[in-house]
Amino acid sequence: MNSMLPKDVYKLAEEVVATNKAAGRMIVTAESCTGGLVAGAITEIPGSSAVLQAGFVTYSNEAKIKTLKVSEELIDTFGAVSIAVAWAMAQGALKRSSADIAVAISGVAGPDGGTPQKPVGTVVFAVAERGKDPEDVVADKIQFGEDKSRAEIRKAATLHALQLLLP
Repeated sequence: MNSMLPKDVYKLAEEVVATNKAAGRMIVTAESCTGGLVAGAITEIPGSSAVLQAGFVTYSNEAKIKTLKVSEELIDTFGAVSIAVAWAMAQGALKRSSADIAVAISGVAGPDGGTPQKPVGTVVFAVAERGKDPEDVVADKIQFGEDKSRAEIRKAATLHALQLLLP
């Protein structure tokens, strides 16, 4: 393996590419706190063009609203780091692509930006699949730990998002 990625990220990305290729599924990502790391991990794998259709990095609320059509009211009501917003990001990415599955990630990577309700290390994830009932929410909220570095939180979030893309 000759990769700029940590071995565990590379191995999981390799599995994501192989299993989604075998399943005939195309992927789209909608990333905030990971800043494109999930799509970047997938594209590190030879043959990834067979499974990665697109990746959206919507770091700001404005980008989530304009690019993925996330409702401003949703962000105002629940905050950008919420299952509701992650779900809307995944749905928006699916609608703006021809992919079969979307994963969305939004969180507080730190070292600042946390609140008592959403401390540093809080990350939300959502998965949407074409043809599935949009009311069937597949989502996670994980607290990776306030004691972790920004890099550790982003790596953990990338690994979790890749897990969610396994068929």
